[in-house]
Amino acid sequence: MAESSGAGHSPLAQFEIKPLYKLELGGYDVSFTNSALFMTLAFLLITFFLLLSTKKRATVPGRWQVMAELSYEFIASLIRDTIGADGRKYFPFVFTAFMFILVGNLLGMMPYSFTFTSHIIVTFALAFFIFIGVTIIAIVKHGLHFFSFFLPPGTPWLMAPLLIPIEVISYLSRPISLSVRLFANMLAGHTLLKVIAGFVGLLGFAGVMPLALVTALTGLEILIAFLQAYVFAILTCLYINDALHLH
Repeated sequence: MAESSGAGHSPLAQFEIKPLYKLELGGYDVSFTNSALFMTLAFLLITFFLLLSTKKRATVPGRWQVMAELSYEFIASLIRDTIGADGRKYFPFVFTAFMFILVGNLLGMMPYSFTFTSHIIVTFALAFFIFIGVTIIAIVKHGLHFFSFFLPPGTPWLMAPLLIPIEVISYLSRPISLSVRLFANMLAGHTLLKVIAGFVGLLGFAGVMPLALVTALTGLEILIAFLQAYVFAILTCLYINDALHLH
């Protein structure tokens, strides 16, 4: 009983994936979990937000329309600055990834919610999908010339046996670095908040300082939620730019 209570108050308990509806398919566990629930909720919230904000399309925009236009222009300018005119066709892809991660991060800030972006399997799946997509774009556009990406122009041939493996490893590590960056930041921030919030309850009136720190950290976590979605989007744009223009 004591172990169960201790586990419930563990800072890591908030990251536990729990099945809400158990389901097996072909011998595999495909249960609907709290992670799937909040991913679905994120999708529905984004859809509702965009439908609500574009419903009237007023000349003088309201608050919802302004928020949607700011989000649109933010990603559009990001694509223009990193990819150029060739990147306009990839706007829906980058915008969807940005909004999904942002809403997922913000949902995790709500009490008794679940942060699906704090799980490496989720962030790696997103990063791996982007990696595969970008690689396909590069091969379709450049054909076999794509492999020249692994040998920087002007490199002496004597250096090729050393540089090519380094460039290949660097390229293959992209989905790992992209996923770990998001996962680690969300996991560390939420764990720290939980630990410090625990001191507030334990110290009672003496917990004023920890409470002030929790408030400050909450504001910082909201900033990090936006920042991590932005970093994910800009790195996606840079990878697409590399695929389109190589060296």
